[in-house]
Amino acid sequence: MFLTDIWYFGALSSAIKPGAFKTVTIAGQPILFGRDQEGQPFALRDICPHRAMPLSCGQAVQGADGKTLVECAYHGWRFDVEGVCREIPSLTAEQKKQMELGKIRTKSYPVEEAQGLIWIYLGEKSGAPARPAPKLDHVGQSQPRLNVVMNFDCPLDHAVIGLMDPAHIGFIHRQWWWRTARSMHEKQKAFGPIKHGFSMLPHVPSSNSFLYKLLGAKPQTEIRFELPGLRTEYVLVGGRQVTGFTAVTPVDEKNTKITIALYWDHPLLTVIPDFLLRRAITIFAGQDRDAVEAQQKGLRHDPKLMLIHDADVQAMWYFKLKKAWADAQIMGRPFVNPVKPTTLRWRS
Repeated sequence: MFLTDIWYFGALSSAIKPGAFKTVTIAGQPILFGRDQEGQPFALRDICPHRAMPLSCGQAVQGADGKTLVECAYHGWRFDVEGVCREIPSLTAEQKKQMELGKIRTKSYPVEEAQGLIWIYLGEKSGAPARPAPKLDHVGQSQPRLNVVMNFDCPLDHAVIGLMDPAHIGFIHRQWWWRTARSMHEKQKAFGPIKHGFSMLPHVPSSNSFLYKLLGAKPQTEIRFELPGLRTEYVLVGGRQVTGFTAVTPVDEKNTKITIALYWDHPLLTVIPDFLLRRAITIFAGQDRDAVEAQQKGLRHDPKLMLIHDADVQAMWYFKLKKAWADAQIMGRPFVNPVKPTTLRWRS
């Protein structure tokens, strides 16, 4: 159902406060995020191995050595940020000698933090991840200047292919500041493979893209998709950048979380009030949410679905990428990207 041995988007840096926990579910796994005494993020399986109490119901405490411990609310068992049990209050002095606390643990997950994003590695193999967490180009070490988080009541695959679908834009997103009913025309875009996905290679945005025109003369856009569900759009114009990062993260088999983070150093977006930008993004993403949630009514009847050329080729690539990744993990071989350079055409 979900890809393993891969980095998932975990949380926005701003959502993880010192001394507090944030609990999320990613790919069906209950996860507790926190920060240690030095402010570094950590992630544990949000289940105490004693009696299955969520560790997030407890609190962060300081051990005798000054390091951060997670204390279970049920019986006070304490775990370090690596998931190792360090204290069981109910044990007598003699019982402590007989019990190896170091063998008791809850799963810990590798995490990396950069650019205002926290990444978590969900792997079945032990040891350090084979590859570093994703990094965004063009934004340096800046933080998101705006973010929107939204839940889609649909499985991951439908959320992903709904967001990458180029043919729905003139219908689902029909509004004066983006697309109108009269703006449909033929488009042609070049695509190529990237490390774990594909790119709509750098190009001048379509002439019916009203908002791009506001950024100035000759903006250049690149849209990248990478597993497990990461979409990044880079817009470069006059030495400035606007970067839109979207993480499509599975919660469980029927629910998906969408996180949109916007970075920019373009003066136009600096003067637009944040509430207007947030409103526009919320409307845009909400239209996608409403579409895929309505789609679930038809999918309950398990119909046979159709994918057509060229508008649905990106969806075809997504499923091929997932299969190639899963096969590589099963066979213990390197991942081979199945996407080949090509040009796609459609009307939108």
